[in-house]
Amino acid sequence: MGKIIAIANQKGGVGKTTSTINLAAALGVLEQKVLLIDADPQANASSGLGIIVEEVEIGTYQLLEHAVDAKDAVVATNAPNVSIIPAHIDLVAIEIELVDKDKREYKLKETLATIKDDYDYILIDCAPSLGLITLNALVAADSVIIPIQCEYFALEGLGKLLNTIKSVQKIHNPELDIEGLLLTMYDSRLRLSNQVVEEVKKHFQNMVFDTIIQRNVRLSEAPSYGESIISYDATSKGAVNYINLAHEILKNNSTDGKSV
Repeated sequence: MGKIIAIANQKGGVGKTTSTINLAAALGVLEQKVLLIDADPQANASSGLGIIVEEVEIGTYQLLEHAVDAKDAVVATNAPNVSIIPAHIDLVAIEIELVDKDKREYKLKETLATIKDDYDYILIDCAPSLGLITLNALVAADSVIIPIQCEYFALEGLGKLLNTIKSVQKIHNPELDIEGLLLTMYDSRLRLSNQVVEEVKKHFQNMVFDTIIQRNVRLSEAPSYGESIISYDATSKGAVNYINLAHEILKNNSTDGKSV
C-alpha cells in the first residue's frame, strides 16, 4: 500500500516546493513509483517538473471538486518513475467553492483512495497557508514533512502548524504522523545556520531528519529548466542531499511496516 506524505509549512520561502519536487525525483531514481500532487495555486511544483501550467485542463482543482477520477488527472513527467497531478491558478477558487460542501475536509482523501495502492509514495505539495486545501492534504496524508529554513525566523509559526496538525489528528485523521522536520537552506559558514540547527535539534530531537538540505545555487536554477536537481545536476550538493533524504525516508519506513 502506498504512503501519502504532505509537505507543509504555512511560511513561504522555506524550500517546501523545492523539497517536494526533488524528494519525488530522488525516490523515483531509487525505483519507487511516485505521484506528486500540486496543491498550491502558484503551481510551482508543476512548472518545476516541466508542466506548462497554462495548458493544464485537468488537475488538483477538478480532483477536489470530484469532477474527474483521480487516474484521469495524472500526467507523466520527465523524472523517472514520477507522475504528477498538476495545479492551475484556478485552484485558488476551491477554498470558496468547498466551504459549504458536506465533508469538505475529506474531498482529497476520498478521491486518492482510488489510486493510493498504485504508488509507493504520494507527495502533496501544500500551499503556504493553513486553509482548506492544506487541511484536505493533512486529512488525506499518512504523515507530514515540515521544511524549516536555517534562518532567523525559522521557528516562527511552527507552533501554529503543530497545533493544526494536532487538531487534524484529534478530529479528522488520528493516524497522521510527523514524518520529520527537514532543515533547509543550510550554510555551514554562517553561525546563524548552525545555531538554528542546534536549536531545532534541541527542541525536537528525533523528529528532525538527519539529512540537512544545504544552500545550493544549482537547486535554484533547476526549476527554470523544468527539471529536478537530480536530472539537472546529479553531482551537485543539492542532488546528493535529496538522494540522502530519500534513503532516510525509505529506511525509516522499512522498519515501521508502512511502506517499501
